[in-house]
Amino acid sequence: MVKDRRQLGFSLTETLMAVGTLAIGLTFVGGTFLTGIYFSSLSTERSIAAVAAEEAFAKIRIYGLDPNHASLQTGGGSTPYEQLVTIPAEEYLYPTTSADPARQYSWAALCRRADSGGRLVQCTVFVSRQTPSTRYWFRRSGADWPQLGISDANLPRPLRINLVQDPAGADASEVLLKDAVPSDPNDESALVMDGALLVDDGTGQIYRVLERSTRQPDRIRLDRPWGAAGASADGWAWVVPPAVSGGRNPLIAVYQQVLRFPGN
Repeated sequence: MVKDRRQLGFSLTETLMAVGTLAIGLTFVGGTFLTGIYFSSLSTERSIAAVAAEEAFAKIRIYGLDPNHASLQTGGGSTPYEQLVTIPAEEYLYPTTSADPARQYSWAALCRRADSGGRLVQCTVFVSRQTPSTRYWFRRSGADWPQLGISDANLPRPLRINLVQDPAGADASEVLLKDAVPSDPNDESALVMDGALLVDDGTGQIYRVLERSTRQPDRIRLDRPWGAAGASADGWAWVVPPAVSGGRNPLIAVYQQVLRFPGN
């Protein structure tokens, strides 16, 4: 009786198909871990930003503010807090002291009067990542306004940009970013990124940038119609721009409170 010498097993084709299926599965699993890490990091940053904002509002209350300051006008634009009150530079950091500057955060605030002749001031706090040795844009003042300059403070600060509604546009949530100084070489459309938060200068209303057009970089789409809350069709908004060298948007979140200050 002759025994069957054939051996049972997998063919090369079956082995390759199995390995390929396993590789595809591991790729999806790896992508899931990366997505989880991203959202976990985002959640952690937002939790820290909320605490940093509460500390910022507390510092604004402690250092105080003159509600009758000439720069605070009802119905007018917003004014950076550092132009109203002088406080130590380290007070804009969170935590104020840290052994690792790369793990620090910073805040900046805008103020506008919330009532005529009263003591209520709307304060908008921007919380950003603190990146050492990074420089940011700012608007010059005086005769050089509104040209862009490069700040030596190395802290992300809100910067005013000019927005106009497209008269030919059918969607009121789409606006055009107007270059305030067309004669200079700076492309101001690069100051606004997808996901950026804008604060209307006249009303303090907050908008989120859903998309910036790739074919027309100066066109951006907001999460709601521009001007719906009283903003002018042609006005200014505040945004925390990316660093001069480019890269990730430093802003994490924006918070608002109406604070009461003692008057004269």
